[in-house]
Amino acid sequence: MDATQLGLRRVVVPTGVGPIVVHAGRGSGSPVATVLLHGAAGSWTTWMPMLSASTKRVSDVIAVDLPGWGETPGPVPDPAELAVAIAAVARALGYPRWRVVGHSLGGVIALDIAARFPRETVAVGVVSPSGAGARAVTRRPLSGAVRLPWLAGMVAAMRVLRAIGPVSGPLLRGLRRTGLLRVLARPLFRHPDRVDRSLTDALASEIRPAAFLAAARVSRTHDDGVWRRIVCPVRSVRGSHDVFVAASDPRAWRRLLRDYDDVVLDDSGHFAHVEQPVETLRALRDVWAVDRPPGRSTRAQPQSAGTGTR
Repeated sequence: MDATQLGLRRVVVPTGVGPIVVHAGRGSGSPVATVLLHGAAGSWTTWMPMLSASTKRVSDVIAVDLPGWGETPGPVPDPAELAVAIAAVARALGYPRWRVVGHSLGGVIALDIAARFPRETVAVGVVSPSGAGARAVTRRPLSGAVRLPWLAGMVAAMRVLRAIGPVSGPLLRGLRRTGLLRVLARPLFRHPDRVDRSLTDALASEIRPAAFLAAARVSRTHDDGVWRRIVCPVRSVRGSHDVFVAASDPRAWRRLLRDYDDVVLDDSGHFAHVEQPVETLRALRDVWAVDRPPGRSTRAQPQSAGTGTR
């Protein structure tokens, strides 16, 4: 299924960080947009399995190509600038409020948007969000690699691809043709052989070493403490076989976020929304249900005592 079949149209929106390319759904008259933010390995197309699995008409969706990925040119801005730019995109398309759903790096950006725009953000959904464990890999490579060796390996591979410059394109295309790139991508998924080849090919074609490393660099100084400003519900879903999320990350999020819940899917890796799209939609049902931000007097919600597993 492609963008046209999903009822999405390509739109280029000018922002303070440059033009941002999005694929937007039809407006239903709702004042709330659903903003989808991909991770550091991919583009807006990584959301297609989840959008296709939805039983509801795809409307009021804004699937973003972040700066440096997909069709949006770089450079990669700092998190604060990017949060402002994504909010500007939603407003330019006629939405005064939004729910934000982000995968991996996109999850961090989604939380930053909610922290900066608490009155406009009605809910946040995060799929395998990049936590302190991931940032430790770039801050302290040796100790970080002990905790998340697969992520450290990916960072090293991206550095090699950036170093070889123009040769990286033909190399990646050759690896894709021979099927080796699919083998190298196996750590991303619980069942890589079940993932449609078109999806893994798309991921391969969307590898952006320079953007990946730029995002890793700016994330070194990210202050997760700003997320204490978030007042809306935050719902997280991740795969039990995700090799890019540290065991300590969910505990840290629970300390920072006042209304947080976490669901673990038994049959997914880092791309739960690709491997288990229906279950991901279900895990984020609270996100889809909310259409207003909490009132100013909203008190912190009681946090779940444990982590859900599906």
